[in-house]
Amino acid sequence: MVDSKRVHIHMSAQLLAQIDMLAQEKQINRSQFIQHVVQLYIMDRESEGLRERLRIGYQIMAELNLRLAEDGNDEELLENYERQLAEAE
Repeated sequence: MVDSKRVHIHMSAQLLAQIDMLAQEKQINRSQFIQHVVQLYIMDRESEGLRERLRIGYQIMAELNLRLAEDGNDEELLENYERQLAEAE
């Protein structure tokens, strides 16, 4: 059995009624429903962090791509570009 802990939380009666209704639709108990929702929230947050890191990486690489396109034959710039690509992997 998975190690589990009991928690005590407060929420409005309206929210609890919505949770119970959705849990009943899914044919699971309240605890399972809340666990599932929290897991989905955590996964979504992790995805947001990844998207942000990718966005920043794309911006950095876009700057390098622009400089490469403008300068064309800068060996040091090209080596820097290749190094940053390798580090991103």
